[in-house]
Formats: sequence, structure tokens, C-alpha cells
Amino acid sequence: MAARSIVPAETIYRLDPALPVPDRLPTMYDLPSEDPREPGVADEFHIFQPALLRETFRPPEVPRDEIFIGTDINLYYDPTHTLWHKRPDWFAAIGAHRFHRDGVLRYSYVIWDEKVAPFIVIELLSPGSDAEDLGRTVRDVTDPPTKWQVYERLLRVPYYCVYRRGPPALTVFRLTDAGYRAVEAGGTPVWIPELGLGLGTWNGVHADVRMTWVRWFDAEGRVIPSDAEARAAERLGEQRRLAEAHRRTEAERARAEAERTRAETERAKAETERAKAEAERAKAEAERRRAEQAERRLAELEAQLASRTTPRT
Repeated sequence: MAARSIVPAETIYRLDPALPVPDRLPTMYDLPSEDPREPGVADEFHIFQPALLRETFRPPEVPRDEIFIGTDINLYYDPTHTLWHKRPDWFAAIGAHRFHRDGVLRYSYVIWDEKVAPFIVIELLSPGSDAEDLGRTVRDVTDPPTKWQVYERLLRVPYYCVYRRGPPALTVFRLTDAGYRAVEAGGTPVWIPELGLGLGTWNGVHADVRMTWVRWFDAEGRVIPSDAEARAAERLGEQRRLAEAHRRTEAERARAEAERTRAETERAKAETERAKAEAERAKAEAERRRAEQAERRLAELEAQLASRTTPRT
């Protein structure tokens, strides 16, 4: 993915606070997410996938404490029907503080209390929920609106994403004047300029399971690593640095050994040359002595011969 532009965070959609509301509205303390009449999470995927999205959601231009991420938490959206709610698998509200203004963890996310709507919602499709998640259900006028209607028409969530596991398929809808329209990505992560992030699929191992996961990507198309992945990459990098240092040490040791061997060879050669020179010198000395001896012997013989031939007086 080529480098992408990043839209300033202040342009991200905020809910218009001018809503027709009663005098006294319930807060998150009155509207918790726990409801014994509602079934819990269906499978492990609905635990691991939202957690991965939460951990790696790092818009580069938005401070971490100005992002609230909700996973499997009730989202109360209508101040005229205060019990109506949806329960997105994952959503992010940009501009909402990480904690409730009371400094506590949220029991639920209450739109009229927070004054900030989700900027992006991700639903993980299940056989029992895909019709509503994809806006294919027909409701009675007295029933609460579907998720699609809430996200598209009431909250005007700029990005709505749905992921189907089998076969893996991620669809990102962008809000337009005509409603949600699917974004054509051509097999690459969908770039969301307001976040400075891309959203796409990645086949790899997470939570000890190899499968296709929904992941965040940076402007260069690289997966935003989880903390565990960052630690593993750091360990791998350290191992590679140690291996490279060991390789360099071994190379230096081998070079030093080669230099020592070369020096030993040169020294041995020099010793051989010296010994050869000594031998030549000894040979020359022996030859000189033999020559001197021969000269002395010749001189003696000549003297003897001369004494024999000299006439006696």
C-alpha cells in the first residue's frame, strides 16, 4: 500500500447534541450492559478478534486518551426510547475520553450522555445476526430499528464494517449522502484517512490460532503489531543482532586466525631462508677453510721442494 494522507482528527464526526430529550435521562449507571435475558458471546472468535482490534487501534494523530473503544458493550442510542440499544462487536468513538467523566470504566455507552457517536463500527457476522447486520431484515414499525438503520440513519456512523469468517470476507461501508456504500479495495486494506489507518484481512497466527483475522494497517501497508507481536519481533531482532554480532566475532576470529597462520607461515619461511643462508654461509666457510688448508699445504710442499733442490755450499 502506498503512503496515504491523514485527515486532521478535528474533522471526525461528532453527534449533534441538539436532540429532543426528556428532562431527566438515564445514565450508564441505569443502563448497564449485563442482561441475564440476553445470551452471551457465542464463541472464542468473538473474544479474540475484538481484543486484537482494540489492542492495535492506534490512529497516529489521535491521543490515546481521546478514544473510547467498546467491545460487546451496550450502545444506547435513542433518548426517546432509553432502553433501546445495540451491542456492536467492536466500535471506536473518537473524541470520547478513554474513561467515563466520573473516572470509572463504562458500564455501557450512552449516546445522549457522551455526546459523541462511534466513528467506526465492526460487526463479526454470525448465522443468527448476519441479516440484521447487513440491513436485510424487515421490522415492524413498533420494533426498534435494526443495526443498519441505527448506524446509517440515526447515529450516522461514518464507517460500518462487517466480517464473515467462512469464507473470509471483509466489507467496509462508507457513509455517503445516499447512505452506506461499499468501498472497493481491490484486495488491499481499505484506507480510512480520518484515522490514518487501513483496515483489512491478514492470514497468520494470533492467540495460537492460524486463520484470517481483521487487522489494522499503517500507511505503508504494514500490519500494526499487537503487544505480543511487538515483543516477539523485538526478541527476534535481538536474536538477529546477537547472531550478527556472533557472526562478526567469528569472522574476526577467523581473520585473526588467518593472519596468525599467515604470520606463522611467513616466520617459518623466514626461518627456512635463514637456515638456508646459514647453511650457505657454513658451506662457504668450509670451502674457504679447505682452500686455506690447500694453500698452506701447497705452500708447505713448495717449501719442501725448494729445500731439496737448493745446492749445498
